[in-house]
Amino acid sequence: MTWSFTLGRLFGSELKVHVTFFLLIGWIGVSAYQMGGWPSAVENTAFVLALFACVVAHEYGHALTARRYGIRTPDITLLPIGGLARLDRMPEKPGQEIVVALAGPAVNVAIWAALTLVGVDTRFETLAAIDSAEPDFLGRLAMVNLFLAVFNLIPAFPMDGGRVLRAALSLTMDRVRATRIAAAAGQLVALLFGFAGLSGGNPVLVLIAVFVFIAANAEAQDVAMRAVTRRLLARDAMITRFEALGPTDTLATAAQAVLHTTQHEFPVLDGEGHLLGFVTRARLFAALAADHPRSDPAETVMDREIPQVPLASGLETVLDALYQGAPAVAVTSADGRMLGYVTRENVGELMVIQGR
Repeated sequence: MTWSFTLGRLFGSELKVHVTFFLLIGWIGVSAYQMGGWPSAVENTAFVLALFACVVAHEYGHALTARRYGIRTPDITLLPIGGLARLDRMPEKPGQEIVVALAGPAVNVAIWAALTLVGVDTRFETLAAIDSAEPDFLGRLAMVNLFLAVFNLIPAFPMDGGRVLRAALSLTMDRVRATRIAAAAGQLVALLFGFAGLSGGNPVLVLIAVFVFIAANAEAQDVAMRAVTRRLLARDAMITRFEALGPTDTLATAAQAVLHTTQHEFPVLDGEGHLLGFVTRARLFAALAADHPRSDPAETVMDREIPQVPLASGLETVLDALYQGAPAVAVTSADGRMLGYVTRENVGELMVIQGR
């Protein structure tokens, strides 16, 4: 995710924080200071940091449980509205998906139970004064963990309860239809959140509503796309008519190629047709905007980290590589020559042609 900074690695996953998270911390600190001075600012900031430590634990609950089924979690990112564990894939066996989905809320319940057992005051009235320093610090933390567990079990995407609902529905119907139902439930919940946020003047609730609505729709599209890609190969989707650049071509040549074609990315090939990298419109425009000499070789702005797959590779493998952030995936022959390439856009076009 862009605008994220890596804090380190823990249990095999990168722990990242989005820049907007720092804005949240700053806003909370300033607001608390205006209301109660430095003591209030320090306590509220510490509480939010403790809360997000619990959010990290929640996400690692998902990640470590998914690892039991051979699923990696490359990174976990902290956002102002919570955490996001990026699993390589979700388990498609309903039982496994339920276990992975419930592992996160289970961590929050365990934190609440542990604090309760050591004598922390966990009355439900604490939630009503959660933004006040009056209730005990640990009491607030315990009740927020219980709230997080319950909130995440709402049976709607992208909450964990939505994944449980999708898995349960998958027992009696195909996964695509089950996902659409769970996603529709998520969008309905988002509309309710949005209405409540606008009615009560709560911008955070409105932000959550927007995130839930978009994430639910994205999940439905992703599952539908994967259902199509499992039946197809890389050669079924690859672009075969394209303009390529050579190692000696300049930024000026690349700019002309942009004007004369509808391509958004241009492969750079050596004399034998082997791929060296891709020059994308975004990188080219950034270089021109920064006043790079147009006589510079185009390969100075080339993206060299381009995945390459054989002609008979499954299209789902290509889609996985695209989700890692590559602008394209090259399709190559047995001797390594580039035959074509696949982008997310033309996979989407293929889905339309396939009637999905």
